[in-house]
Amino acid sequence: MTADAGLVAALRAGLAAGADPAKAPAMQAYMKSVMPYRGVASPGQKLIFAQVLAAHPMTDRRTWQDTVRELWDGAQFREERYGAIALLADRRYAAYRDPATIPLIDHLIVTGAWWDHVDGLATRTVGPLVRAYPAEGVPLMLRWAVDDDSSANLWRRRTAIIHQVGGKAAVVTDLLVACIEPSLASKEFFLRKAIGWALRDLAWSRPEWVQAYVRSHEGELSGLSRREALKNCGPGSVPAG
Repeated sequence: MTADAGLVAALRAGLAAGADPAKAPAMQAYMKSVMPYRGVASPGQKLIFAQVLAAHPMTDRRTWQDTVRELWDGAQFREERYGAIALLADRRYAAYRDPATIPLIDHLIVTGAWWDHVDGLATRTVGPLVRAYPAEGVPLMLRWAVDDDSSANLWRRRTAIIHQVGGKAAVVTDLLVACIEPSLASKEFFLRKAIGWALRDLAWSRPEWVQAYVRSHEGELSGLSRREALKNCGPGSVPAG
């Protein structure tokens, strides 16, 4: 591997310096994480990541990818994995986030296998990649949307459902529908929640479309998905139950 050892060391040292051992157990318990936390809250993480990434620019794709892998695979504390996601999503490396990066992203999704990892990867890296490279990205999302919803594969499904969150006017509703519908009958909480979140986010800009979708799928959407979907559609739009 050709990981940037200086960046990795600086990021880990920054997290160690900002650690709050009193907060770490509660953070670990909340996330139901086997991996321990340093106890660095989100604002502190963002500051450390911004400083370290600015101080350690990389000039080639291989080093960037390998550094992400080292931060992720070599992590001893969960915040280090958040640092890997920050590096992967950093705007300075936007040109590297092309279809060749998909195996790396997939590795992080499958091995991360929990919402705090997957949601950032889905919205910050997968979504922009699919929008930039639809010829490769759209078929991938359609494949991930029908992965069986057991074990790590459900996180690919969740990624497919939520990858357009934050896309605003760029959201392709046909693709959203195609990614949602294979999971409509699932009883998996994280998929039901994902469906609701994706629709709720779209409702900020297209509430009428979301209301029409919910009406037309009333018998298929779970109560959780319906309630979440309609939260941004105005008073009286949330059904009882």
